[in-house]
Amino acid sequence: MRKSIIAGYLGLLLLPAAFVTHAQTTKPNIMIIMADDLDSRQLSCYGGRNLKTVHIDALAKEGLKFSNMIASEAMCVPTRASLFTGLYPVKHGSFQNHKPVYDHLKSVGHYLADLGYRVGLTGKDHVTKPKSVFPFDIIEGFEPNCVAPTDAYQLSDVKKYMTGSEKPYCLFVMSINPHTPWTVGDTTEFKAENVILPKDWVDTPVTRRQYVKYLAEIRRLDDQVGEISGLLKETGQEKNTVLIFLGEQGAQFPGAKWNLYDAGQKSSMIVKWPGKVKPATETAAIAQYEDITPTLIALAGGKAVDGLDGKSILPVLLGKSTGERKYAYGIHNNIPEGDPYPIRSIRDKRYKLILNLTADKPYYNKFMMNRERQDRNTVWFSWVAESETNPAAKKLTDRFENRPPVEFFDLEKDPFELNNLAGDPAYQKKIEDLRSELYKWMKQQGDAGAEIDQVYAKKAVK
Repeated sequence: MRKSIIAGYLGLLLLPAAFVTHAQTTKPNIMIIMADDLDSRQLSCYGGRNLKTVHIDALAKEGLKFSNMIASEAMCVPTRASLFTGLYPVKHGSFQNHKPVYDHLKSVGHYLADLGYRVGLTGKDHVTKPKSVFPFDIIEGFEPNCVAPTDAYQLSDVKKYMTGSEKPYCLFVMSINPHTPWTVGDTTEFKAENVILPKDWVDTPVTRRQYVKYLAEIRRLDDQVGEISGLLKETGQEKNTVLIFLGEQGAQFPGAKWNLYDAGQKSSMIVKWPGKVKPATETAAIAQYEDITPTLIALAGGKAVDGLDGKSILPVLLGKSTGERKYAYGIHNNIPEGDPYPIRSIRDKRYKLILNLTADKPYYNKFMMNRERQDRNTVWFSWVAESETNPAAKKLTDRFENRPPVEFFDLEKDPFELNNLAGDPAYQKKIEDLRSELYKWMKQQGDAGAEIDQVYAKKAVK
C-alpha cells in the first residue's frame, strides 16, 4: 500500500512541466472591454430601439447585466482613474477632466500583479500616467487617441498577449467609440428622420444628423466586442475568462457627459463568466466604477485592500447577494471644460438628489456651447435657434443652462429627469435624508465643494 502511494507521488513529480503549470494556473483570465462616451440607453439589451447591438446583446444573454451601474463623474479621465484605483475622484486627485491622479497611489496594475497576473491595456490610453501608478503592459492594436479621425485596429498583438505566457492576464481593451468626432462607422444603416431621440432633447435637423453619426459608432463598437469575443473562442480561452463590458459615461450631447443627470452618469456593465455567473440574468444592485478593482482583486483570490472607496461586488456576480450599496454618489467639476460649475449628487435605486453649488450662474461648456463661434450647425446652437419660436424647446434649453440650487427626481416615474420635485412638500423628508448622506460622503472624501472647482497649476506627468 505504502509503495503504491510513494509511486503515485513520484509519478506526480515526473509529470510534464506543462501539465503542472496548467494545474497551477486555475485563476481566470480577465478581459475588460470599455466604450468611450456611450449612451448605454442605446444598447438594445438596455432597451435601445435605434439599432440592434448584436454582440453586446449576446453577452447579456450569456451573463449578468447591471441596471444600476453609475459613474461617479461623467467624464473620461475621472471615470477611468476610479476604475483603475478603486477610489472616488477627490481621493485619487483626478476630479477634473485631464487632471492627473496623485503620484503616490497604487492601481489595479499593482494589485493584480501581486496576485500573479499580467495587466495589459490596448486602445485609449488616458490615465496610464504616471507609470509608477499605472504599470500596464501597453499593447499595440487599438487606437489610443480618442479624437482620432479613424479607429483602425488589429488583433494580432492582442492575441499574442493573450497566448504569450502561462500566467493569467487582465487585459483592458479601451475602444475610442463612440467618442467624438463621430467620423467612423457606416451611417447608411440609419435614416435621420427615423431615429428616436431622447425625450430631453430638442428635435432639430442638426441633432438628427449628428445622432446618426453617433449611432454608427455604436455599431462599430458592437462589432469590436464581437471580434474580441471571437478571439476568446479562437484561442480556447472562453471558458476560463471573465469577460466584462463597460459603457463608461454618456455622450457629448447637452445634458449627458459633463453633467450629473442619468444621461451622463448612468452606465452599463455586463459580466460573462462561464460556470460562475448565471446566464441571461439582471441585477438592480447599485455599482460604481470604484467597485471594479476591488472585485477583480476578489475574483483573483486576493484579500480586500484597506483604504479603497469601492467594495467587491463578487457576491452579486455569483448570485449570493443582491448588493450592499444603498447609494451611488456623483461629483462634477466643470473646469477646464467651461466656467466653474460644481455639482454633487446622490441616488438610491429610485430617487436622485442633485445640488448645483453655483446655481446663480448659467452652466457653460466650451465644447458644446462655444461663445466665440455660436455656430447654428452645432447641436446646442440649433437648440437655441429652435427655442426662439418653440416654447417646448425653450423649456429644455433653460433646464440645461439655468439650473436651480436643488433638483430632485423620481427616476422610476421620470427617467429623463424632466420634472423637478424639489419644491414638493411630499418629498422634503427624503430630500433632507439624501442631502445629509451626501454631505456625510463629501466630508469623508475631503470634498470642500465649490471651492475645489478652480484652475490648478499644470504638473508634468511621466
